[in-house]
Amino acid sequence: MRILVFVTVALAAAVTHAADRTYPTRPIRLIAPYPPGGGNDTMARAIGAKLTEAWRQQVIIDNRPGANGLVACELTMTAAPDGYTLLMANIGSHAINPALYKNIPYDAERDFAPVSQLGSTANVLVVHPSTPAKNLPELIALAKAKPGQLTYGSNGVGSSQHLAGALFGSTFGLDLVHVPYKGTGPVMTDLVGGQIAMSFANMLAALPQVRAKRLNAIAVTTLKRSPALPDVPAIAETARGFEAISWWGIVSTRGTPPEVVNALNREIVKGINSPDMKTFFSNMGIEPAGTSPKEFAAFIKAELVKWAKVVKESGARAD
Repeated sequence: MRILVFVTVALAAAVTHAADRTYPTRPIRLIAPYPPGGGNDTMARAIGAKLTEAWRQQVIIDNRPGANGLVACELTMTAAPDGYTLLMANIGSHAINPALYKNIPYDAERDFAPVSQLGSTANVLVVHPSTPAKNLPELIALAKAKPGQLTYGSNGVGSSQHLAGALFGSTFGLDLVHVPYKGTGPVMTDLVGGQIAMSFANMLAALPQVRAKRLNAIAVTTLKRSPALPDVPAIAETARGFEAISWWGIVSTRGTPPEVVNALNREIVKGINSPDMKTFFSNMGIEPAGTSPKEFAAFIKAELVKWAKVVKESGARAD
């Protein structure tokens, strides 16, 4: 009997090890909930390249914008739970949407298998260089002088960029006009083109435009200044406690085998800690994460509670 138990345990361990070792055997689809050009897409391509390099299996970035990530989430939720369909989860899809939408087609905790948080970054209040305001006090004064005239773009209703703008307006008593887009890429295009006045874009998308002097950075939405923009003040320096960041992570479909989740996690964490990715994160103002699946699940749970309160206080609704 003991021999039989030993053999059974050994076989189970061998099967688990084999499954872990052989995954992946075909290309992986990594769904990005927003169009090319924004932070979510850029992060997806960066980590996708590292996984492709590690496994010699193509990680295909599949941009599926729509409804602030609902389309991409539903596609991932209904995919086969085998680790070959992954989602670039973010603060919108897995923290804000459940409080924003009355009828939502997925459960952010129940319907996905967390793999790892990738990183987080500040949102940056950026304006077109032609804007008369060159700093935060001047921008606040300009908005007060022109109520209902200054527009700010975001990557969707209820996104962290939208709520950052809503919080900014309520904090300083401003009447701003929100213009929602399907992603940060289109926001940057219109802002650089002068079609909108400002945006609370994530650092990943805003920083290249600021460095190229196509946009002016007025403030960041973290509690402290960002090392990537040390001369740009935090809004919290003027309004204590003001904070609205963006984050990204990877999840798979609920029911994905633990050995596959663990294999993914190991390579993602390894990729995040590689020298070239560390340089990429530093240059783009991203705080790297690289968490375990359990840690990422706990993080999502805490974020859901936090942003439910923010959404309620802002009065934002999407349906």
